[in-house]
Amino acid sequence: MRQEKAERITITLPPDMLATIKEKVGSGSYGSTSELIREAVRLWQKREEEHQARLSAIRERLEHSAQNGNPVPLDTAFESIEELHKKRIKKNVS
Repeated sequence: MRQEKAERITITLPPDMLATIKEKVGSGSYGSTSELIREAVRLWQKREEEHQARLSAIRERLEHSAQNGNPVPLDTAFESIEELHKKRIKKNVS
């Protein structure tokens, strides 16, 4: 794996976040502050990618639903959802 040239940046963090970072680096969980921040950014990137994938799937399902089947009146849809909710509550209470 080829390492790209890194660029130095400056960030400002609240004291509690900085203390947590220093604690983790001091304990040996991370080799450096930069290593911890890179890991945090990787996790954030992964979460963003997963979020975009979920949105894309929702959009595809909405588009598919709009193009197929018969429309359901809003009141009927909410009544069905309410009935399903009541059944789940009853099942969980039993």
